Amino acid sequence: MHLELEGEANDYVGKGLSGAEITIRPFRRAAYADIPHQHLIIGNTVLYGATGGKLFAAGQAGDRFAVRNSGAVAVIEGAGNHCCEYMTSGIVVVLGRAGRNFGAGMSNGIAYVLDEAGTFQSRLNPDMVELMELDGRDVELLHRLVREHEERTASPRARTILVQWESFLPRFRKVAPKGSEAYLAATREAYLVSERSEVEPALARRSA
Repeated sequence: MHLELEGEANDYVGKGLSGAEITIRPFRRAAYADIPHQHLIIGNTVLYGATGGKLFAAGQAGDRFAVRNSGAVAVIEGAGNHCCEYMTSGIVVVLGRAGRNFGAGMSNGIAYVLDEAGTFQSRLNPDMVELMELDGRDVELLHRLVREHEERTASPRARTILVQWESFLPRFRKVAPKGSEAYLAATREAYLVSERSEVEPALARRSA
């Protein structure tokens, strides 16, 4: 199932999401349509307890985004406090500022945060997670997700990042649980393999 919303959403979007895809973008004539990353588009506690599926939101999320996420993939353009709290799996990309207490109790999964101001580390909860360097597979995964976000939402923010990729890439921070390298590799590969399995049949149909 693909659910597309043009406008704004309140709290608990995608609570318990176990598959499918949710896309949220501003009204085309909204005053902030050209700068959605500077405005809230979804409320608090979005993706609470999600186990699968995808969410793309062209705008910021409120507090407690992806709390207890255990398998969903999400791209947003900013987050309030307590993002990725108690997360146990999945992938979260934040194309903007994230609030305090990021990653509290996060035992697995991966998050990529765009840290333009260079202040994100001060808002990270370091009890269970740490900042890691992006390797080649991280870069591939991140680029695909930003590109998919732009394709799904027509996000000006994502488009700018893709056009200026070499400038933005060094500003991304990778957040992951301490000592979880093997699990993180499996999480990345699972996503990349699933994307190939969707793309290759489509290419075959086009060439037939």
